[in-house]
Amino acid sequence: MADTHIKHHDYHVIEPSPWPFVASVGAFFLLFGAVGLFRFVAGTPFNIFGMNLATPWIFAIGLAIVLYTMFAWWSDTIKESHEGHHTPVVSLHLRYGMIMFIASEVMFFVAWFWAFFDASLFPHEAVQAARVQALGGQWPPVGIAVIDPLHLPLFNTITLLLSGTTATWAHHAMLENDRKSLITGLALTVALGAIFSYVQFYEYAHAPFAFSGSIYGATFFMATGFHGFHVFVGVIFLAVCLLRAIRGHFTPSKHFGFEAAAWYWHFVDVVWLFLFFAVYVWGGWGAEIHHG
Repeated sequence: MADTHIKHHDYHVIEPSPWPFVASVGAFFLLFGAVGLFRFVAGTPFNIFGMNLATPWIFAIGLAIVLYTMFAWWSDTIKESHEGHHTPVVSLHLRYGMIMFIASEVMFFVAWFWAFFDASLFPHEAVQAARVQALGGQWPPVGIAVIDPLHLPLFNTITLLLSGTTATWAHHAMLENDRKSLITGLALTVALGAIFSYVQFYEYAHAPFAFSGSIYGATFFMATGFHGFHVFVGVIFLAVCLLRAIRGHFTPSKHFGFEAAAWYWHFVDVVWLFLFFAVYVWGGWGAEIHHG
């Protein structure tokens, strides 16, 4: 009978966890809270069962629940790893999960590229379908001054490529058990990612076109804006890895958390290269360049 609790397999059967249910509750509040937030900003009511839910507070509550769930759930995962539950089989499955997540992110960005190319390659059909202002039979639309791709976008491209280099340096340092270089490489990567986010925010604040009013602005901000959000998430991801590296969590044989962050960051790099050449360079070719 004493052998009944001995594990004779390489899998990890986790203890009952509240986090899937809590995450679902948070996502539910986040969904309706987002609608209420949009209605609140637009100044229109959002009535459900006689209650006006046009308020930012439901969204804030949902966001707080989701963020806390992420922190608690991943903390449990780290704890399970330190307890030795992440066998080679479990670690392999964690990598499969990250690969599938990045594949879903690839398809997410394919949708925005599709929208951009559909409007840019067929401007007449875009006008008829969306009932927006005339594009003048060309792309970019008549009257649109585009952002100079050789100014801030090129600077951000170099910044992001450098951050990919420092992330790779940190990865190799970790495999060599060089903790000092690991921390230095991660710190540089986080700093470069933060610089990218600041420059993009500055670019948006001084853009010569708005999100509304033209299909060019809509497709531009949706594609580059979602990428900017992914950079922001990646910076947080890497900052957490930096704190864990300082605490000595990563070893040459146990480092999936950092490896997942590095994969995600390189994915963000590759998407930006496509955005830079497709949206900034090709998408603005021949148009008036804004020098603001």
